[in-house]
Amino acid sequence: MDDINLHYRFLNWRRRIREIREVRAVRHRERLKRMLRDGDVLRYHGNSDEVGCFVAARPLSRRNRYFEVTIIDTGVRGMIAVGLVPQFYKLDHQPGWLPHSVAFHADDGKLYNGNTIGQQFGPKCCRGDRIGCGISLDSDDGQLTVFFTKNGKDVGSVELPASPDALYPAVGMHSLGEEVLLDLNAEWEMDEEDGEMIVDSHEEDWSRLHDVSVAGTLLEYVGKGKSIMDVGLAQARRPINTRFHYYELEITDAGEKCYIALGLARRDYPKNRHPGWSRGSIAYHADDGKLFHGSGVGEPFGPRCFEGDIMGCGIMFPRDFNLDGGDDVDDWDFDESSKPSEVQNDLYANNEDEEEEEGEDLEGKKVTVFFTRNGKVVGRREVALPVGGFYPTIGMMSTGEKVRVDLHPLSG
Repeated sequence: MDDINLHYRFLNWRRRIREIREVRAVRHRERLKRMLRDGDVLRYHGNSDEVGCFVAARPLSRRNRYFEVTIIDTGVRGMIAVGLVPQFYKLDHQPGWLPHSVAFHADDGKLYNGNTIGQQFGPKCCRGDRIGCGISLDSDDGQLTVFFTKNGKDVGSVELPASPDALYPAVGMHSLGEEVLLDLNAEWEMDEEDGEMIVDSHEEDWSRLHDVSVAGTLLEYVGKGKSIMDVGLAQARRPINTRFHYYELEITDAGEKCYIALGLARRDYPKNRHPGWSRGSIAYHADDGKLFHGSGVGEPFGPRCFEGDIMGCGIMFPRDFNLDGGDDVDDWDFDESSKPSEVQNDLYANNEDEEEEEGEDLEGKKVTVFFTRNGKVVGRREVALPVGGFYPTIGMMSTGEKVRVDLHPLSG
């Protein structure tokens, strides 16, 4: 009976993930008019009498607060606007012209805040300049702060009333020849003398970073990438639990060989071993589609994954699951007092080899681990939960690899 119940719960999970993906597929679709997009390059494609506008597929959020546009060509008049708009903004209007939108215009340096009449705000921008736009969500008075930058320097900010509607990155153009380079994954920090960092680094999400750098939700491999000992490892600070039991990554750059692995591992997992290779771990590997479960030899499991693919991993806990027979808990805090106050980044820490302890008791309660690719369940395995739980763990091993991670994709 327990197997039947688990099977039906798993089917319900598959249906829920599919439904979420279907909603997101409709919700997260970029919109553009009188523009051509070639990779990250946007070009005006009108007759200069009509506005062209681009609206990104995803809004700015707590995990992705900033984007940038680099002016490749100002065209005839340089009427390029960078800002934020509602999802279904009218594409024949410059960002900032209509209510609930705001934008910095390159041709006159003015800020347009829901009005066709702008206010002097900053310097004009020309070819080669980089215009940034971001949000700060830390206000206690219900206001949303939108800030703009030019070439990495703060230009200014404006307070907007908080709204239940999300704001989407937008670019407007209005003359022949205008062309920009779009970077929706940009990160920005204020100069040290200017004060605190505007964009959250999200380093607090990770307890271990070895040969991996973190910028917001973006993880980048920075190791040598020469041998199997050059694994870059990122392990989350908190384990998977009954409340947050699923996470995802998007491959934003496959690098040289796409040696990217997504999985779960025990807390003291060796830093130079890909997830799945050693005891107390299980992982789905992008380069060959194999599942590795405590062994350096993988088994055929699912399709290979490439740039743009979204890989997911989660746990189906038994319905009566609880920790050590105690009360059910939503968020485990194992060894809270021993958690470091700062991220342990092995790029700067000593490089002592980590060896697995012999005779360590890794066996625990049985749980079902499952993996997804682009919202579809690839497969599942029943495994023993290590003492202390399973931690989201990501491995990379070739130059140029980058992934964007969402540790709580089903929480909102």
